[in-house]
Amino acid sequence: MPVIVVGADTSAGQAILQRLQKPEREVRAFVSDERVGAQLKKSGFKVALGDVSDESHIETASTRCFSAILIAEAAMDDRERSFAGTVDEVLGGWARAVVNSEVTRVIWVSQADHPRTPTREVARVDPDDPELVEKVVALDDAQVI
Repeated sequence: MPVIVVGADTSAGQAILQRLQKPEREVRAFVSDERVGAQLKKSGFKVALGDVSDESHIETASTRCFSAILIAEAAMDDRERSFAGTVDEVLGGWARAVVNSEVTRVIWVSQADHPRTPTREVARVDPDDPELVEKVVALDDAQVI
């Protein structure tokens, strides 16, 4: 089932992508960095390039995905965000986008509480957890979380 990683151009996002990549799995990467996007395309990922604060773009990129892995670091690092003024606005936009695109499972990679995300399955993994990648992949692979 398709999975999207929003913030795939962060170090955590790239590590998660590498572990998710399997020939039978469709993995999408939402990035803001064109160079990273080009590298990911060469590696076989489907790539959406855009502003992480553009809720409608994230919604479109998430369409028909079963899982969304949302890397909160991408809402607060030094990249440009033209459609939202605060981290909370960006994260709230992500929550609305994945709900509107009917994603079933949302995995937040965040130290803090995430916005309410009314999907069937929601989990949070601390980005400082030494087993971050393994935990995220296990959550994505699980029958139910």
